[in-house]
Amino acid sequence: MFTRMFGKPKQETNALATLDKLNETLEMLEKKEKVLLKKSAAEVEKAKEFTRAKNKRAAIQCLKRKRLYEQQIEQLGNFQLRIHDQMIMLEGAKATTETVDALRTGAAAMKAIQKATNIDDVDKTMDEITEQTENMKTIQEALSTPIGAAADFDEDELEAELEELEGAELEEQLLQPATTAPVAPINLPAGRQQVRPAAQKTEEDELAALQAEMAL
Repeated sequence: MFTRMFGKPKQETNALATLDKLNETLEMLEKKEKVLLKKSAAEVEKAKEFTRAKNKRAAIQCLKRKRLYEQQIEQLGNFQLRIHDQMIMLEGAKATTETVDALRTGAAAMKAIQKATNIDDVDKTMDEITEQTENMKTIQEALSTPIGAAADFDEDELEAELEELEGAELEEQLLQPATTAPVAPINLPAGRQQVRPAAQKTEEDELAALQAEMAL
């Protein structure tokens, strides 16, 4: 157990140290490549000068050195490519290791939780909740039960009395006289006096009498 606990930081440290070393080597190779590129360009300029001076032999020597520099530059490029490949593989392996370790930690935590939570305890807790719920229902029913004088009332008698009241109300509505529909005015030919309905005449007479009393 202690080997696993202390082995992980050491392994992670080694991976980080390796990545740092690869980065340093890559930077060194890039610097050498820049130097060789400058030297190659300088040889080209020298070859041009010797060509203008009609010194063909010296110009060819400059081109040969340029070719050597180019070969070294190509070799350095291959080295950098391998280092990049190694860094990518190492970073991928590091990510894989961290992922597996995280999954392992999660599995261990889940196992610990399941170990701490016993299925018998869960069943016991659910039984207690059910029992408490039933007790609460019993208490609520007891509190809602009528007591005293209200407990002596017969529900069937009360319902029968309510039905009698409803029947009497319906019968009273049926016995009420129907509302008299207003009589439409009759249009008579010119020269004949229009006869007003009796009900309408009575209302107008009552209105006139009321106005007269108010004038007094």
